[in-house]
Amino acid sequence: METAALAGPPIDEEELLTAPPPRLARAGAFLVRSPLTILGIIIVIGTLVAAIFGTWLAPHNPNIPDYSALLASPSAAHPFGTDELGRDILSRVLSGAKYSMIVSLCVLTIGVVVGATIGLIAGYFGGVVDEVLMRLTDIFLAFPALVLAIAIASTLGAGVVTTIIALGIVWWPWYARLVRGQVLAIREMAYVEAARVIGTRTPRMLVSHILPETLAPIVIQLSLDVGYAILASSSLSFIGLGAQPPTPEWGAMISDAQTYLRDGWWTATFPGVAIMVTALGFNLLGDGLRDFLDPRLS
Repeated sequence: METAALAGPPIDEEELLTAPPPRLARAGAFLVRSPLTILGIIIVIGTLVAAIFGTWLAPHNPNIPDYSALLASPSAAHPFGTDELGRDILSRVLSGAKYSMIVSLCVLTIGVVVGATIGLIAGYFGGVVDEVLMRLTDIFLAFPALVLAIAIASTLGAGVVTTIIALGIVWWPWYARLVRGQVLAIREMAYVEAARVIGTRTPRMLVSHILPETLAPIVIQLSLDVGYAILASSSLSFIGLGAQPPTPEWGAMISDAQTYLRDGWWTATFPGVAIMVTALGFNLLGDGLRDFLDPRLS
């Protein structure tokens, strides 16, 4: 009887089976305490929906002029108004989400692949390899990123592909620094030393044992950088080095609207709001991921 008393109440197996996983329960509790993260998730989902389905959701063709509705103010027929050629701005904003997301994702893919590779190699091998790679990184970091991207885009010529290449070239140094710092700490851990002792090859060591431990900070930085990449690509389009007319890219739309701000404030306002809200949403999501994934902050 004493043994039964010490054992405590019987375990409800059905309750255990239906209980949410610990990480899922922690995520739910975190979201309840973080309404700004929920707002960021809603904005990001809305942006992704616009990027994927924007062409079908657009009420009008974004590229066909309507000369009977030049610079029409916002109305029921055109909720965001029309531009100097009579094109529906709501349709162009929805369609433009695709270009902004494609450019930002391509830029960040280049930045992560190149930067993480250089950071892994520099942090793991150290010595001369680390010194050479980090001095190369410092050369790129010595120039303002947007100025260097403008110089590269001016050399290669205007276009969406040029924007991706130019921004990808200037984006990788931050990820190289980030991953290198993580690897310097991880390579001294006991499990890495044990893998090294049993003869694990260097490529497998880097990919299987070290790289997974750097994914959390990379994901956090990625979510923060999406907004910055959209701002940078829109900046290049604004000065004529990115997407070219009639592509409904947000930065190019603002550039085209400069001449008509007095007569049609909406031509630049709504694309600008789209950039601002999208960047805000990804920043809020990134802050939430940082708080959730970083054990020092959770």
